[in-house]
Amino acid sequence: MKIALIGYGKMGKAIERVATARGHDIVLKIDVDNRGEMTKENLSKAEVAIEFTGPSSALENLRRCAETPVPVICGSTGWLKEYSEIENLYKQNGSAFLYASNFSIGVNIFFELNRKLATLMANHPEYAIELKEIHHTQKKDAPSGTAITLAEQIMQAIPSFTHWVNRPGDNASELPILSERVDPAPGTHEIKYQSPIDDIQIIHTAHSREGFASGAVLAAEYIGHKKGIFTMKDVLGF
Repeated sequence: MKIALIGYGKMGKAIERVATARGHDIVLKIDVDNRGEMTKENLSKAEVAIEFTGPSSALENLRRCAETPVPVICGSTGWLKEYSEIENLYKQNGSAFLYASNFSIGVNIFFELNRKLATLMANHPEYAIELKEIHHTQKKDAPSGTAITLAEQIMQAIPSFTHWVNRPGDNASELPILSERVDPAPGTHEIKYQSPIDDIQIIHTAHSREGFASGAVLAAEYIGHKKGIFTMKDVLGF
């Protein structure tokens, strides 16, 4: 498969290592120094594009890619207020689009555990709930996209929470997400249910970027010749 990498930082380089090891070709690498090379002509040389940049550039990158028929995998966070616009663009151009807040296979299993646990806890208001996420100091957004996904899953199961906040909660309608930035820390996410009697806790800790990169390449292989809007649930068959 011919892959265009949009974003060639640490994640982009990790994706390149995994992709080439699996026999794929990187035909385009876009970073801050050569954004002018992200043209329709160059993008069309690829069979799939993988976009891993940041909140300030992801939206424009996705819009530009949508001008071509190339399927796109996106792992950038911090732009989701415009998700409906991007989804519609890819539906209109007849290609494929897959966004994930986290491509790690382990994290996506963790998402399923979180959803199930929240459903089980929905009728037990005596438990206070807290989310915590820890990442390296270079991570630009807080809370992480993964933490937001976890919070949204909990709110779907426990509707007494109307919104999440990136601080300790002030009232029962706020679901608190605590963010820490320390080095080195590829990423830890923790959900804790606390009562006067006991605690219930689930934790996912990433040890390297390779898990995220492997999942992104797996997703690219999945949508390479498909059309439509997909998620990692489709890729993993959940």
